[in-house]
Amino acid sequence: MITIKAFEFNYFQENTFVLYDDTKEAVIIDCGCLRPSEKELSDFITENKLTVKHLLCTHLHLDHIFGNPFIYKTYGLSPQAHRLDVEQLPAPDKQAQAFGLPGHFQEIPVQKQLVGNEVVKFGHSELLVLTVPGHSPGSVAFYNKKNGFAIVGDALFAGSIGRTDLWGGNQEVLIAAINDKLLSLPDETVIYPGHG
Repeated sequence: MITIKAFEFNYFQENTFVLYDDTKEAVIIDCGCLRPSEKELSDFITENKLTVKHLLCTHLHLDHIFGNPFIYKTYGLSPQAHRLDVEQLPAPDKQAQAFGLPGHFQEIPVQKQLVGNEVVKFGHSELLVLTVPGHSPGSVAFYNKKNGFAIVGDALFAGSIGRTDLWGGNQEVLIAAINDKLLSLPDETVIYPGHG
């Protein structure tokens, strides 16, 4: 059984998820924490005696990767994301400028590029990588059939879909991906979005 802990972080009220099972091995998905909320995340990991095995990114928009430098510094993990986001999205500082955010935002290079239908393993658990481009060129979702949930980033929200006016966004592509990869999941699947 996978336990899912959700945190809401940063200016954009972004959802960061920690998933773990009875082995205490864990993954972090979309780490959006900034100081001082980094402590909230690390305290949870310490208090639950978790060993973080993967830092996964549904996509590389700034609000979903604010915390990547902290995770790299604290746990030695580099982010994993799809190649198209790595190749086509601006660096964090450029994204910050577009949103009028001051300061420097460090970029931690993607160590491993995720591909569709790849399986990410931790403990006794698995996550299937689903490609759902359109919000960003390389947006992905993480699906667990056994526990009946999907972490979908900003592809899908309650009653809405992700915006498509940012770098490489495409509404037609997003709607097609949602129909193909997400609406085809079993009806009882619980969807965890990137906001809200």
